[in-house]
Amino acid sequence: MTGRHVDEGPTGCRAAPYGPTALLVIAKEPVPGRVKTRLTPPFSPDEAAELAEAALADTLRAVAELPARRRTVVLDGRPGSWLPPGFDVVPQCAGGLDERLAAAFAASEGPTLLIGMDTPQVTRALLAPALGPDAWRDCGAWFGPAEDGGFWALGLAAPDPALLRGVPMSAPETGAVQRERLTRAGLTVRDLPPLRDVDTATDATHVAATAPHGAFAATYTRLVGDRMGRGTQAPGPADGDTARPGAEREDAEQRHAGGTSGVRRDSAGRVAGRGEAGSTDTADQGARPRDTANRDTPDPGCVARTLDPPPAEDRADRRRNNRRPGAGQ
Repeated sequence: MTGRHVDEGPTGCRAAPYGPTALLVIAKEPVPGRVKTRLTPPFSPDEAAELAEAALADTLRAVAELPARRRTVVLDGRPGSWLPPGFDVVPQCAGGLDERLAAAFAASEGPTLLIGMDTPQVTRALLAPALGPDAWRDCGAWFGPAEDGGFWALGLAAPDPALLRGVPMSAPETGAVQRERLTRAGLTVRDLPPLRDVDTATDATHVAATAPHGAFAATYTRLVGDRMGRGTQAPGPADGDTARPGAEREDAEQRHAGGTSGVRRDSAGRVAGRGEAGSTDTADQGARPRDTANRDTPDPGCVARTLDPPPAEDRADRRRNNRRPGAGQ
């Protein structure tokens, strides 16, 4: 597979840090109607493409700061102004997502880590364990589960496309099946923290709040402000799914995931029960997200008081007072 290299930029630019691992970003050109279709509605196709481009820009900015021996965008489409210097670009092959991921690894040599474009909250700290000088000592694979059942990162010490071919993609069990493939092949697997992919409007709200200083959050805030200015309801987190700014990033960076269990969500972003965690770019299927406007949660004491039955004498008085004239007489 051949590709083109984007120059490092003008003379005097800071050299990108070097490391033992090749970094791949599997991405899709942010064309309206072809990316992030599950954000529509409430966002328009043009707005969804803006969010996709911002997510990709944040991802590539993080990758550019990471130590690597090569940085490559495995692209469906054509590169645009969102592509920073220092990256090779190679086209994705034809076929399903498992075939495209397998081909990306087949074209790489030596330790290789692949991530998607759906986690703009990714940081150097989150990926640091898989990129250090000792990252591959007694380790055959790195695995980053996503909350929707897929995975957001996959690293292989010795890239083997057979480890990905045939794995069911865009399914709640994707991450569990992929990780089992690795362990059944005899690989020692280390885990990266779980992250939430941006697939639905609820996801976008959550990720923008947890990573408030990136291009994705800025784009989301601007688009929501425009919608409110037009009198259109802005998307918000689902019931019970509020996000404290920076919480996900803080939690992920401070803990080391010990397995693949996590929260599985349906296409509207609702919690669907405990499932196998894990999503590199999952398919944009046209599931319509429900209205996710924030609603206040009643005070539990108020609910309890509302449900308490009135005393017996009060009920008798109410029955006498509520009789129709002449009824029962």
